[in-house]
Amino acid sequence: MFIDQVKVYARAGHGGAGCVSFRREPYVPKGGPDGGNGGRGGSVILEATHDLNNLIAQFYVPRLIAKNGNPGEGQKKSGHSGKDLIIKVPCGTIIWKLPDLDTEPEDPEPQMVQDAGGEQALLIDFDAIQETDDQDELKPELSIGEEAELVVDLTDDGQQFTLCSGGRGGKGNHHFTSSTNQAPRHSQPGEPGTEGHFLLELQMVADIGLVGYPNAGKSTLLNAISHAKPKIAPYPFTTLHPQIGVVEMDGWERYTVCDIPGIIEGAHNNVGLGHAFLRHIRRCRTLCIILDMAGIDDRNPWDDYDKILFELEQYDPELVAKPHLVAANKMDEDSAQANLIEFQERFPEIEVMEIMAAIDEGVPELKERFREAAKV
Repeated sequence: MFIDQVKVYARAGHGGAGCVSFRREPYVPKGGPDGGNGGRGGSVILEATHDLNNLIAQFYVPRLIAKNGNPGEGQKKSGHSGKDLIIKVPCGTIIWKLPDLDTEPEDPEPQMVQDAGGEQALLIDFDAIQETDDQDELKPELSIGEEAELVVDLTDDGQQFTLCSGGRGGKGNHHFTSSTNQAPRHSQPGEPGTEGHFLLELQMVADIGLVGYPNAGKSTLLNAISHAKPKIAPYPFTTLHPQIGVVEMDGWERYTVCDIPGIIEGAHNNVGLGHAFLRHIRRCRTLCIILDMAGIDDRNPWDDYDKILFELEQYDPELVAKPHLVAANKMDEDSAQANLIEFQERFPEIEVMEIMAAIDEGVPELKERFREAAKV
């Protein structure tokens, strides 16, 4: 199961209370106060790693609770600090701060539903976004139905961020001695740790993004150029979630390619889970538009090209501003050559690379172009 968006509740550990204690030893009838300090609460820390590719761990454990600090003890012994809770997330994870609720969620367990095919899926049922004057400030990729504040964007391997800080431990009574109060009988309570509701959203990090209509051959191309093994079948929407492939070139060079499920009309309005797919190519340096030049599904490749650019622009104008390549796939079909001529007449300024991904024709040249684009 692929999870790229999950809501969590995080709470750092509370600080331990200070101790009220007095020194009691033989031959020391009036020992002074010796209450120790409480330990600091553990923090909730997020760490980005390239070893993960989705947020499934947080889907099954949506409550991130760090350990509390231990109270202080006599003889000025400080309590043990709570252990930090380090949560590993994939590179490209964005953390959004959600509005705080009055209470901790009563039922934090994720809800699962079954679709018509018997597959399990995440059920998201949040409140609708309220209309405000600052509606434009809401990020279009947020399909959670709530306003949110950007906290941090974790993109580099090993990058850490303290999501919730642990509370400080309280001071023991030996800190409160004075000339007028030599036997204080009070201490400080520990400070509470910070807490909040957050949304973790994954936007994959890749050099090249493959974009196209369903059944255009994106997964076939990814399989041909990398070691990724996406499911390939002669019907639309074989790919149901983004795939990342690593392409290795001569000279120990490598780059990554992201294949997203096929785009359909209305994807910018989240038709066909368009938001869930499109956000994964926002970080790509270059886009490659894969066209079925043979028009096997009774579509014209020039119409596909126009519609794909329209959907990208409506979702995020910066996607259209990115450099992009056009790859004409399935050139071994009968009608492909005639369609290519007409496409070039309609778009004479567009360079089109002819490929046949299924039989590896034109793929080496495309890999070289990808390598050049990945260096930009």
